[in-house]
Amino acid sequence: MYDTVRDNLRLTFRHRVIDYLSLERNVSLASGAVFILALGEELWKKFVPKYLEALGASTAVIGLYGTAEDFFDAIYQYPGGWLADRLGRRRAFVAFVSIACAGYLVYLLSPAWPFLFAGLALIMAWQSMASPAIFAVVGDSLPREKRAMGFTLQSILKRVPIVIAPLVGGVLIGSLGVLKGFHVALLITLALGASTILLVSRINITVEAMHTTGIVGVWQTFHKGLKQLLVSDVIIRTCEGMTGVITILYVTNVHRFNVKQYGTLIGIQMMTSIIVYIPAARIADKAGRKPFVIATFLSFALFPLAIVLASSFTWIVVAFIVGGLREIGEPARKAMIVDLSQENVRARSVGLYYLIRSLSITPAAAIGGLLWSIRPEVPFILAAVIGLIGTLVFALTVDEEYAT
Repeated sequence: MYDTVRDNLRLTFRHRVIDYLSLERNVSLASGAVFILALGEELWKKFVPKYLEALGASTAVIGLYGTAEDFFDAIYQYPGGWLADRLGRRRAFVAFVSIACAGYLVYLLSPAWPFLFAGLALIMAWQSMASPAIFAVVGDSLPREKRAMGFTLQSILKRVPIVIAPLVGGVLIGSLGVLKGFHVALLITLALGASTILLVSRINITVEAMHTTGIVGVWQTFHKGLKQLLVSDVIIRTCEGMTGVITILYVTNVHRFNVKQYGTLIGIQMMTSIIVYIPAARIADKAGRKPFVIATFLSFALFPLAIVLASSFTWIVVAFIVGGLREIGEPARKAMIVDLSQENVRARSVGLYYLIRSLSITPAAAIGGLLWSIRPEVPFILAAVIGLIGTLVFALTVDEEYAT
């Protein structure tokens, strides 16, 4: 009898944990796929500017690479949502991971920096095309009051590798050199990509027959609150895009910290995000999403300014903690997008949202690279100003009723 009571208690505790963390089966599988592939990608992703530099690319080309990344992120979002609605979640995921693996192979075999742009076009199939499918899985599988926590699970599993992998990647590159270390990291990623395909093939969600609504029709379904969120989000991501790809250059070339230290900073940034995720998402699901989105947008604005003002390694650590706080309201923002999207066009709505957002910010990284030539701190200061404007726009335009 004692054993029966103990087993029942364990089962009850397990169910409570599953319920608290919104560990629905399909959400867990999709989040697990995010974790495995991120574990590989983050070995080298933060060091791509150094890889480009080693292959002969200039700072302007590196900025152009960031713009190309934003461009692919933009144009892939809606097709990704269309495929997720058309093929179903499982088949779409398998296709996206397979295409990304082909991109890793191109990176591995690239003899010069122009080839990385071709590889990027393939790699972004996972990061961008799969994004609407991941949103749709959370929306399909969880009720409204659990979605912020569902996105938190996915976000944590995406960022845990960012704590670990850049440290390993920094050691690989620091020990073997940029080229050889990068190649070893890519080989590991290819192996993990094969494992990811096996995992996503187990996702099982029944999707209603796809409606033939075109992109204009999908836009017409957009809720007023979703459009308002999109405007402020575009401004904030312009702030991020202007400095994202050149942050490593500022830290290593201007502040003179080494690549291993940069890997440590990324780890600190991600640990900060992970620590705040669960309590923030739980409160956002219960009390409302708007304050957390404001906190996120404000952190986006302060991060580039904190990097410029850092005068020692201690202060650069503080800057990256601020960078980690950019994620405090991300699950709440993503939940808002799903909440305000019509169910029968959910994946396409997410895809169209991110198509517009990413396409709007496409020039930001190239502009940041050009502004660097004036003075390295110029794009960072301008990004901070733009971020503050975006925060104010969201606070003033998005009604609380749309963020509850």
